[in-house]
Amino acid sequence: MSERTLVQQLQSREDGPVSVSGWVETVRDQKKVQFVILRDETGAVQLVNPATRPAEDGTEQDAAALALTDLISNLSTGTFLTATGELKHDERVKLGGVEIKISGLEIAAAALPETPIAADSGLDKRMDWRFIDLRQRRNNLVFRVQTTLEHAMRSYWIERDYIEVHSPKLMASPSESNAELFEVPYFEEKTAYLAQSPQFFKQMAQVAGFGKIFEIAPAFRADPSFTSRHATEFTSIDAEISWIDSHEDVARMQEELLQTAIRAVAEKHGDEIKALFDIDVVVPELPFPRIPLAEAREIVAARGYDIPRTDGDLDPEGERQIAAHVQETYGHQFVFITDYHPEIRAFYHMRDDETGLTKSYDLLFNGVEITTGAQREHRVDVLIEQAKEKGLDPEHLDFYLDFFRFGAPPHGGFGMGLARVLMLLLGQDSIREVTYLFRGPTRLAP
Repeated sequence: MSERTLVQQLQSREDGPVSVSGWVETVRDQKKVQFVILRDETGAVQLVNPATRPAEDGTEQDAAALALTDLISNLSTGTFLTATGELKHDERVKLGGVEIKISGLEIAAAALPETPIAADSGLDKRMDWRFIDLRQRRNNLVFRVQTTLEHAMRSYWIERDYIEVHSPKLMASPSESNAELFEVPYFEEKTAYLAQSPQFFKQMAQVAGFGKIFEIAPAFRADPSFTSRHATEFTSIDAEISWIDSHEDVARMQEELLQTAIRAVAEKHGDEIKALFDIDVVVPELPFPRIPLAEAREIVAARGYDIPRTDGDLDPEGERQIAAHVQETYGHQFVFITDYHPEIRAFYHMRDDETGLTKSYDLLFNGVEITTGAQREHRVDVLIEQAKEKGLDPEHLDFYLDFFRFGAPPHGGFGMGLARVLMLLLGQDSIREVTYLFRGPTRLAP
């Protein structure tokens, strides 16, 4: 690779020859001087060229200077190029206090003169041209935040001796139920399913004696939802641990994980997030508040909202209402909703012997559910009965039930949507804004 200076490195360099590469963000072609704003993955810099125009009286002009002026006059927004010239520090320059006097431009690939999207284009239009939309500084920051968030989570787990696994995404049978599954033609007229969750394989790792595992990987849901928080393909953050006493052990691990990850984001990107998103990254205090579901419903009702659902769960507005209560009462952005009835939980959630309620929770972040966590039922005879109660045929679950026929430790874990966390952390209205390439019921491209 040729020597290249990143824009963020320019302020620390001394005045003198320099070469930068990136794409053209704007061109100001004035009569006596030309300005080009060049952006790379780390920032933007002003390039300047004293314009040389053809003399009206026919006086011979410097051919190279004329050619450079003409080249800049015809630059299109989005053109990728390398600029060489003289770096000069000048506090009068608003963009970083430096500028580069151009001596030469080498165009890598010119852009068409008309850009298909603008700053005020609608979300769907921007998604059509996502590769151009991602050039915005805000969007670049989203994925730097995502990188920091994931790295901090992995560091938390690895420092505590967790094992990272990569479970298969092609499955011979459904992971949880026959609903919301994508079918894939497989060999010899077989049908495979895209995994909607690594749930069964996370539990298999506990039976295999791994103890503590995590995975950050794709998951798929054939859900025809068109809400701001649903996708047909998403990145799922999962963890599972053995030898727990209850779901509370899982919740404690998750709140520590999130505190660690959000602190890392605040320390590395807090100022830039404030500048570009007008959001203060708040590192959550431990422990997060816990509210049983029945109590949460009473609180929501006391706030004047009647939850229309008949299954006893919270609806999206109910989640927003309980989150508002928690913010007002505890000054906290997170809340665990606990003690769910078995009817609204998966068959593999363990139930409390005294209350009959599941040892599970949902975690809300700024009024939106980001996680379901639970202690799993590890006794095969109980699992079979609970599967039957859900109308599932145990024979279709044999490969899963076999895990528990040869011994299993008490265990539990959670699954969390990465895009939802990013959306809420950055105060965005849709996961499409924080997903690299969104997939939904009507979007398969780009």
